Amino acid sequence: MYDYLRPIRPGLRPPRRSVDLHIIPIVSLIYSFALIDRINLGAARTAGMGPALHLEIGERFSIATVMYFIPYILLQIPGNLVIRKFGARNYLTFCVTCWGAVQLAMGFVKTWGYLTFCRVLLGLFEASFFPAIVYMISSWYTRYEVQKRLAFFYLMSLTISGFSPILAYVFSLLNGKRNIAGWSWIFIIEGSVTLFLGVVAFFLVPDFPELNTFLSPDQTKFVLQRVEEDRGDSVPDQLTVRKLLYHLGDWTLWAYGLMFMCCTLPAYALAYFISIILKGLGWSTTAALLLSAPPYAPAFFSAVFFAWLSDKTRHRAGFIVIQGLISITGLCLTAFSPQNSVRYLGIFLLNAGSSGCIPSILAYSANNVVGSSKRSISSAITVAFGGVGGIIASTVYREQDFPRYLPGLWVTLGAQFLLLFLVGVLSLYFTRMNRLSREGKLAGPLEGQPGFFYTL
Repeated sequence: MYDYLRPIRPGLRPPRRSVDLHIIPIVSLIYSFALIDRINLGAARTAGMGPALHLEIGERFSIATVMYFIPYILLQIPGNLVIRKFGARNYLTFCVTCWGAVQLAMGFVKTWGYLTFCRVLLGLFEASFFPAIVYMISSWYTRYEVQKRLAFFYLMSLTISGFSPILAYVFSLLNGKRNIAGWSWIFIIEGSVTLFLGVVAFFLVPDFPELNTFLSPDQTKFVLQRVEEDRGDSVPDQLTVRKLLYHLGDWTLWAYGLMFMCCTLPAYALAYFISIILKGLGWSTTAALLLSAPPYAPAFFSAVFFAWLSDKTRHRAGFIVIQGLISITGLCLTAFSPQNSVRYLGIFLLNAGSSGCIPSILAYSANNVVGSSKRSISSAITVAFGGVGGIIASTVYREQDFPRYLPGLWVTLGAQFLLLFLVGVLSLYFTRMNRLSREGKLAGPLEGQPGFFYTL
């Protein structure tokens, strides 16, 4: 345990840049391939996997898509409970290597049943990665530094993965090489890259602050002391069954999860169906794959701008509302405009709004919990509900609704209004609790931490 009372070497500055460079680029690169491996099913189908595995029969494609999310949701909390026991580097390396192997194996499946089985395994091994990274990143930074980092992490990953359709098109050009279909090459090459990143992860992925090896002892203590002064949870508390049940009884954690579900639903819908929708609008297979990438570029700049503004103003809810309204605007254009060019513009707006909401909600939840154990449970619940958004996206965009998918777009639109409602409820609750705490009308400090107030 670090001695917070012993003075730190005079003139020592917070090592934020060093921490940023050691954490954000490598986890962003790895997670980008988690996203690519998760969402390349639509591109592979467009490139010929559909007829090869008879995915057009009934709801086979939706079933293969949705089965990924069953283990993905169920293993969120267990994964976050054991990461400190095994160490972030060891645990995350194991996960990356395993899902890379599964992704490579998908290139050799002969039936849609084996494809679905591989999707289940993929969900099993990817389940813990995202909540573990969110948990780890939030443990390094103070409350009003974290959204910019989460935004850069997520959006760098999303931007890289946004080129997945282009990569899929390039890899599909290998069709017939070594008697392997083009869609199979997509899985084989991308799985091989993920396996390589698993090796890289063992050497480069950092650990939690108190276990890191790239900072000096004084720098490490400085990081921990800043976190301790900000929210009082730099030293991890032991998670017991009683604590687990107590944390699960906090309704705000489930509200964050529902909000996350609402903003991931359009993200998954675009990931799985954008190339299919574009092809249905009349573009060729090549054009549909190539036009799937551009909507991801503006989303990066939009979300980073809102993250910077949110950290600067120390405010979260209002910016979530603004980005939710951007998503609603994009959905309305995509669903109801008769012109394909306007519908394509709507996809840009939808992607910008939903992509920006994701790090915003992660930061909102991270700012309003105290304690390492509660933080791990909160991030796991939040990301698990993101998987629920994936299930909804996989099932409401039905084969019989091709090419416009209006019922799916209506469901996605309703989710955005639910998001705005939940933000309003939480804002009213946090405002009231902060007021009662300042007036001394509560039995104890908020979240059990003296001086703590909820971030609005």
